[in-house]
Amino acid sequence: MRSYDQYCGLARALDVVGDRWTLLIVRELLVAPRRYGALLADLPGIATNLLADRLRHLEAAGVLQRTGTGPTTRYALTARGRELEPAVLALASWGGPTLVDRGPTDTFRPHWLVLGLRALLGAAADPRLTVTVDLEVEGGTVHVAADHGRVATGPGAADPVADVVLAGDAPTVLGVVAGLVPFDDLAVGRGPARAVRRARRLLAPAAPRLPVDT
Repeated sequence: MRSYDQYCGLARALDVVGDRWTLLIVRELLVAPRRYGALLADLPGIATNLLADRLRHLEAAGVLQRTGTGPTTRYALTARGRELEPAVLALASWGGPTLVDRGPTDTFRPHWLVLGLRALLGAAADPRLTVTVDLEVEGGTVHVAADHGRVATGPGAADPVADVVLAGDAPTVLGVVAGLVPFDDLAVGRGPARAVRRARRLLAPAAPRLPVDT
């Protein structure tokens, strides 16, 4: 890998993660450890030799580590690698306004919403709010949970069962959280009215404030 050869923290960081595809690999591993084949499938457009090269580079830089051997090998971020999350979330938030327009060739994976929602919602919610929401989006599911002020997101359905299940395409979900699309554009798959109101408070915090338990 080439270096900027500059005595600067930003330049040194870009020496490690500034190449094409590198931060998208980090994005995948921030969601969960992955096998090589899963990374290749969820990074459409990357060549297999380039993925292998980027993984070797990140391992040598101490950003990720391999566990297991052969077909069971998984790649996971080290503690040093996980320190990239705030930078990744900041970039995702900065790029969020460009998602208003979805190109006809744009690919999408539901688990990409895990970090997208984390970036848009932040880490804090109303400290009185407790609700778990499953979002069914284009063939996949991600979950969002608020627990007395803390917000967490993750891939797959919530465990235990979510309080409410909502559904919509990616632009609708992101638009709701960004305050650009009405919450009611999401379809309610399951959940009592009280839970849906709490989900509104979590996902659309810019909407008119409602009593949490009404």
